[in-house]
Order: sequence, then structure tokens, then C-alpha cells
Amino acid sequence: MVKIQSFTKIENELLPKFRKQLNEAESTEDVKKFFVYCIQELCDEAFDKQVSLQFEDISLQPEGEQPFLIADHLLTKTDFVDAWQNSDLPHIIGRFADQALGRYRRLEKNPAKTEAKIRM
Repeated sequence: MVKIQSFTKIENELLPKFRKQLNEAESTEDVKKFFVYCIQELCDEAFDKQVSLQFEDISLQPEGEQPFLIADHLLTKTDFVDAWQNSDLPHIIGRFADQALGRYRRLEKNPAKTEAKIRM
């Protein structure tokens, strides 16, 4: 029997901060940046800083088949692969990505509002 880990507690701790950042995002680039920062923080806590994600290791993919992309080299790290296959980590990252994509698309549809906020 495989032991399943859960990182839902960490997700629930990060969620309010992430939502606040998304609400304050003024551009689609802000949304991408906040998504990466959130996932870095999630992984830092989940792996007790033993697996460190760099900024370019994960990205939001608004036009991709999947909502996010993970660097191939992470899938060679034993700790990461074990957590990826035996926990709710992919689902949690997917939920964060879905929220980020919602905000991304909203900002993408209303560039005039974004421009107005930047100029103020």
C-alpha cells in the first residue's frame, strides 16, 4: 500500500495571500509572477527546503494544454517525483493555476483598465 501525503494544510495557509496578490495584479505578467512565487513557497514548505524551485522551474501556461509547466530536471529529483506521484501536490498546483488563469484572462480581456491603473 502506498502512503499518500497531503499538502492541503499548506495550500490553505497560502491561499488568502495568493488571492490578495491576484486581486492586486495589474498585468498578466504580474499574475504569472505571483503564481510562480506561490508555488515556490508551497514547495519550500512541502519539501522543508530540501527541493528548491528556481523562478524558471515552473510557469503558468495560458495558451498551453495544461495550465502550468514544470521543468524536466525536477522530474529527475527523487523527493520531487515521490511527492508528485504520491500526494495531492499536482492537484494543488492545478488549483492555484486555475485561479491564476482566471485572473490572467480577465486582465487580458480588459487591457484598458490595466493601462489606466498603471498610469495613475
